[in-house]
Amino acid sequence: MVSGYRRCAVFLFFIFKDKGTVDEGSQMKAAKTKASVLTINGGSSSVKFALYQAGEPLKRGLHGKIDRIGLSGTNLSFNDLTGKGHGHHGIAASDHRSAANVLIDWLETQNGFELVQAVGHRVVHGMKHIQPEMVTQDLLDELHRIRPYDPDHLPREIELIETFRHRHPKLPQVACFDTAFHQTMPRVAKLLPIPRRFDVKGVQRYGFHGLSYAYLMEELARIAGQKAAQGRVILAHLGNGASLAAVLGGKSIDTSMGFTPTAGLVMSTRSGDLDPGLAPYLARTEQMTTKQFYEMVNHESGLLGVSETSSDMRDLLAQELHDGRAAEAVELFCYQTRKWIGSFAAALGGLDTLVFSAGLGENCPSVRARICDGLGFMGIELNGSRNEENAGMISANSAPVTVRVIRTDEELMIARSVCRILGPGASKKRIES
Repeated sequence: MVSGYRRCAVFLFFIFKDKGTVDEGSQMKAAKTKASVLTINGGSSSVKFALYQAGEPLKRGLHGKIDRIGLSGTNLSFNDLTGKGHGHHGIAASDHRSAANVLIDWLETQNGFELVQAVGHRVVHGMKHIQPEMVTQDLLDELHRIRPYDPDHLPREIELIETFRHRHPKLPQVACFDTAFHQTMPRVAKLLPIPRRFDVKGVQRYGFHGLSYAYLMEELARIAGQKAAQGRVILAHLGNGASLAAVLGGKSIDTSMGFTPTAGLVMSTRSGDLDPGLAPYLARTEQMTTKQFYEMVNHESGLLGVSETSSDMRDLLAQELHDGRAAEAVELFCYQTRKWIGSFAAALGGLDTLVFSAGLGENCPSVRARICDGLGFMGIELNGSRNEENAGMISANSAPVTVRVIRTDEELMIARSVCRILGPGASKKRIES
């Protein structure tokens, strides 16, 4: 049997051959050793990129990011794991389209870019899409149609895809949907308690961070075995954007984010769940418009709103002893995370494994300890020294629930997804698109 990654390498060879840029012997050598996948992970003000050499395992080489897009001090930074160094320099990029053009210009000057055979994009909202898909004009038209579902991410991600399509029209692109992982949620977990006519229009709970969760489940199976991955699992992706997922039998059965990434847990600048009555109240008393309310709950709330000083948990932890607002922001985040863990344990009928991941989950022992404090009744007990060391397993040996720290890798998951979709018939799809 030929593995997905080997199929990817073989398929990339045939695309490379179509380009007619080198002799056949060089083509075969490149396909075996150098053909690569480029991953693009666009955020609200950043673009992360990485080159992965096709094969088993996928090998990351040149990678980096453009940050502060649309702000002063926009910067392109990079690191090359093949030993060619690292660096950064300032650029001008007022939006994601101009950032993509700058990135392509720069990549075209780097050794090895000519061997990129496919581009994989993280697309935050996919609605009913349940698998990665080759980018076609029909898919782009649909993404344009659903832009109002996620105005913070989708327009920017579409700009990235279209810019690559314009600059390299023969380069296959794959859309990897962050919502796909949660398509297995039962109907009751997707329903919103509003008039049914909106459900017909696609207004329901979708969930996000799916690429991260899919990667974490693959890693859990690799580290702890299939039995653990098929058990009762709670995944906590705690970064600037934060959410949790309840996974049973390897499938998502619930998640804290809902119709948009604003829902659920309090985050760096997002409010998380709010009383719906707050919107009309602020409209009456503060003359707040819909646009102003949206800006407030997405960019001015969360840790930043409560602390009034910073959206960064590291800053708040440093300030909490002398700033009550910072202390309350930290306490609120840990308290809400603890509540979501408890509710998902109820949905799962118990808990076998708790996984912390993303920036806070991977690197902040005090936050993990505060979240788990008081959950002993559920079988959660941390080993203090392991937790302080950010060890892979941080639970006490005698604890019924295993608590793990797993570093997530959305870019690698995108690369894996690209290789999986580039199977038999993929070249035909590329020609037809």
